[in-house]
Amino acid sequence: MDPLWVTLVKAILLCLTLLGVFAYMTLIERKLLGRMQHRYGPNRTGPFGLLQPISDAIKSIFKETIIPANADKFVYFLAPFISITFALSAFAIIPAGPAGSFFGFNPWIIDLDIGLLYVLAVTAMGVYGIFLGGWASNSKYALLGSLRSSAQLISYELGLGLSVLTIIMIAGTVNLREIVDIGVWSVSPWLWLPLVIAFGTFVISGIAEVNRTPFDLPEAEQEIVAGYMTEYSSLNWALYQMAEYVNMLTMSAFISTLFLGGWRGPAFVDNIIPGMSEWPFVWLIAKMAIFMFMFIWLRATLPRFRYDQLMRIGWVWLFEIALFAALLTGAVIAFVL
Repeated sequence: MDPLWVTLVKAILLCLTLLGVFAYMTLIERKLLGRMQHRYGPNRTGPFGLLQPISDAIKSIFKETIIPANADKFVYFLAPFISITFALSAFAIIPAGPAGSFFGFNPWIIDLDIGLLYVLAVTAMGVYGIFLGGWASNSKYALLGSLRSSAQLISYELGLGLSVLTIIMIAGTVNLREIVDIGVWSVSPWLWLPLVIAFGTFVISGIAEVNRTPFDLPEAEQEIVAGYMTEYSSLNWALYQMAEYVNMLTMSAFISTLFLGGWRGPAFVDNIIPGMSEWPFVWLIAKMAIFMFMFIWLRATLPRFRYDQLMRIGWVWLFEIALFAALLTGAVIAFVL
């Protein structure tokens, strides 16, 4: 275990890194969406638009904060901080490499034996920031968006949890570092089918958990203005945006860690590119980048579901499919292996 001061330094560095990545992910998303829609993205502020995130941050800080007259001011200001706090906290236990590979220290903030359960619990708590923000705004549109988010989280948590159950049964642990070390795909080819099913349901549920297109009903602009963020402006609005993108990064890292080996890369690559094993975090970043691109691609490609369709997908399809994957995994372990 690392000394306390090292853990604090790593936590600060992680928070600064995530916030920096968030800033430039907004630029990358706008650039990619522009290309996918046959138009230019931001290209005026700085060379190639590289200073656009800095310009947006300055604008958000100095814009006037408009507070609804009948809002609960304390909860109104507290809610965005709840969202961003839980978003940043969830990334703390994602392992980015083997023990001692980060300048002689461990490449994670803290190693929990219940790490997988910790991530699920912390990401679920983030909805309180959304719900309280919608309620405290004293706006019908904001309240409707927050209620949608709560119902959506409950619906898709079931598919997410049952998908994770497949991993827990195969690995026999809920420690994320141990799951990476075991390598769930190398246990037995008999388990590949339930793993593929669990992977698919987990990815779809994960997209819904972070409120991204086509599951962005809590902030459906054409229906409820901006949902729970309708009455927010300036820095408070920016905090909600930070929380959404950090949650995307966390979900991408979580998927990569559970199903794709986390920081572990293909063994044959070391024969092609010598020294890759000395930079294990590169593999985790590459896998995260694939899923971040997928989030953006889906936004440019798919229309938003109707709310009844969103509920039907969660309860009628994902829940049953994830349950089938868990039961199939149990049957293979009990009767085949």
